[in-house]
Amino acid sequence: MARYTGTAVIALAATVLVAIPNSFAEQIIAAGTPDLNAPEEVARDIGTPWGLVFLPDGAALVAQRNTGTIVRVAPGAKPKQVYRVPGVVASGEGGLLGVAVSPKYAEDGYVYAYFTSSADNRIVRFRLDGQPEVIFKGIAKASIHNGGRIAFGPDGMLYAGTGDAGQKSRAQDPASPNGKILRLALDGRPAPGNPTPNSPVYTLGHRNVQGLAWDQTGRMYATEFGQDRFDEVNLIEPKRNYGWPTVEGKGDTQNGRFTNPLVTWTTGEASPSGLAITANTLYVAALRGERLWTVPQRSDGTLGTPVAQLRNRYGRLRTAVVAADGSLWVSTSNTDGRGTVRTGDDRIVRFPAR
Repeated sequence: MARYTGTAVIALAATVLVAIPNSFAEQIIAAGTPDLNAPEEVARDIGTPWGLVFLPDGAALVAQRNTGTIVRVAPGAKPKQVYRVPGVVASGEGGLLGVAVSPKYAEDGYVYAYFTSSADNRIVRFRLDGQPEVIFKGIAKASIHNGGRIAFGPDGMLYAGTGDAGQKSRAQDPASPNGKILRLALDGRPAPGNPTPNSPVYTLGHRNVQGLAWDQTGRMYATEFGQDRFDEVNLIEPKRNYGWPTVEGKGDTQNGRFTNPLVTWTTGEASPSGLAITANTLYVAALRGERLWTVPQRSDGTLGTPVAQLRNRYGRLRTAVVAADGSLWVSTSNTDGRGTVRTGDDRIVRFPAR
């Protein structure tokens, strides 16, 4: 079991180079563009869905934040509970959050989950017929800013977006796992090649990261909640400092110390949680903004002007994920205590590729 204690001041000072395995490249190259005018409801009456990840057979595992349960969702089938993560303490923005499937799932059968416990936020792994193993703990928790998104990158490592848990100074403290993007090996230890050896920290200066995604070239992007003014989409590169709490949105880079976001919105327009990338477009699920933002991607990785889609159609949107067939799956988040509940909420909606 890996534990992050952070007793020393860490100087971030290296660059990580990754190669894209063929399996990952095949997974993220979409078969066309999702048709946002052809929605298909895959599931309804899901209890505060948060994380969503696909199994090799094409079905999805969906984490229900407040109950700590995971349901299996597939078109034409009734959602079925397949696991309950023990020790989940749901309060405020905390609970069962992100889920990810091992890149070696066919061999090891592991599912990973990020959740809020009685003591902290932590990451576990388990088989659907077994007991969980804590692989990383010690991420401070609070009623707000728990982060929670986890995803495996093209290098086969596990990335986790964390929040500052309401204490701004943590984001700039390299000895804290809060307000960071972490990069971990399959067993939860700091991944080899991290900017600082034996540290899980990949980037710092984040307020609350809840969206992680890669394009087909391996470029990594993340969404981040602002405080009062600006939400962000950032191009993530190792050892970079994204400025919080000194900078919210675009601002003074202090002679290159901080990295500015590529896109910003007002917090009322977005509150961006989920992020998916396909067909040279970023899809950003907005909670408070109650819409899906599409952001065109240029060949050099920069981004064009965002366009609001699905505005006020489904309410709060939490997660966006691209399936192997190029379809886009989006979850609502109207039963999270902040939304207006509609009949059938919460639901999972699929937009097929065209």
